[in-house]
Amino acid sequence: MGFDSKGFMNTKFQPREASVPVPDLKEFFEEGDKPEWKVRGLTGQELGRTNEAAERNRNIAAILEGLVAPGSHEKIESVRQLLGVGNETPQDIARRLEMLTVGSVEPPCDIELALKLCTVFPIEFYQITTKIVGLTGKGHMPGKAQPSGKTTKSE
Repeated sequence: MGFDSKGFMNTKFQPREASVPVPDLKEFFEEGDKPEWKVRGLTGQELGRTNEAAERNRNIAAILEGLVAPGSHEKIESVRQLLGVGNETPQDIARRLEMLTVGSVEPPCDIELALKLCTVFPIEFYQITTKIVGLTGKGHMPGKAQPSGKTTKSE
């Protein structure tokens, strides 16, 4: 008895999802909605991209140094801040920023929102991205049976 590779290959999988309570962000949710951030686990390719984000962060900072004329320190810093990269951005943060943009289900999250959340609500930022890491670590779930697609007859 061993691993059922055929069964594994024939199984449809879906990412695990979870909601992270963010009560301190309540004022930014519509009235009556629970203050929760819905996230999902990442695929292997997405996880690889998030891990490369730290290296990209380092590389972009170096490229900016080379592109901007010497003595233009203010320009370099303003472009770094605009892109959310630089020497002062820890590599773990760069990785988590990418993770949040990829793993956020509701609300959808672009890099600007991720940067703002990281800056003004750092604990929630870490809680949300830690949940994404946990879901990713558990792998995808075997898919549930889909409805048959039958419709009821109109009268």
